[in-house]
Amino acid sequence: MNLILLGPPGSGKGTQAKLLGQELGLTHISTGDILRRAVAEGTALGREAQRLMSAGQLVPDRVMIELVRERLLEGVAGGFLLDGFPRTVEQAQALDEILAEAEQKIDRVVSIRVAREELIRRLLERARLEGRSDDTADVIEKRLEVYDRQTLPVTDWYRRRSLMVEVDGGRTIEVVLTDIRGRLQPVGS
Repeated sequence: MNLILLGPPGSGKGTQAKLLGQELGLTHISTGDILRRAVAEGTALGREAQRLMSAGQLVPDRVMIELVRERLLEGVAGGFLLDGFPRTVEQAQALDEILAEAEQKIDRVVSIRVAREELIRRLLERARLEGRSDDTADVIEKRLEVYDRQTLPVTDWYRRRSLMVEVDGGRTIEVVLTDIRGRLQPVGS
């Protein structure tokens, strides 16, 4: 089974991805992990990403697409779970091409929805616990606006293809996990 988990910052997407990946025996592919690995290994893409991040710039789609392409083409026995990718429609289109090249497909896309006030509360609490003084309410609001502008259209992209399911991420970790599990039947099952 090949899954994508989408959700705004603070939705619990990373937590759910780790739990589902372990439970279902899927390779958990996090763009954050891929970036850190490429930087640590000093690959050409890693050096480019490091240069951009050090300058305070976002890593562009073409670099993220290439990093994900490399990771997926390495092989993912037993299926994969993408966490943090695709974040734009351009990335979703590129993912289709990568998967066609690898003779793979997406079975299900799970979008985790949480009320904006709860997202802000969670992110402020996480910033406090992790000592992230740069994660202020204003910065968090900007991150959520970027998500709304860039990633919400991705949910429409997958909804039109009948791959999308939505879950309420405002509940406990265990309840959300149970809900996701119950919605993972591939299309046509």
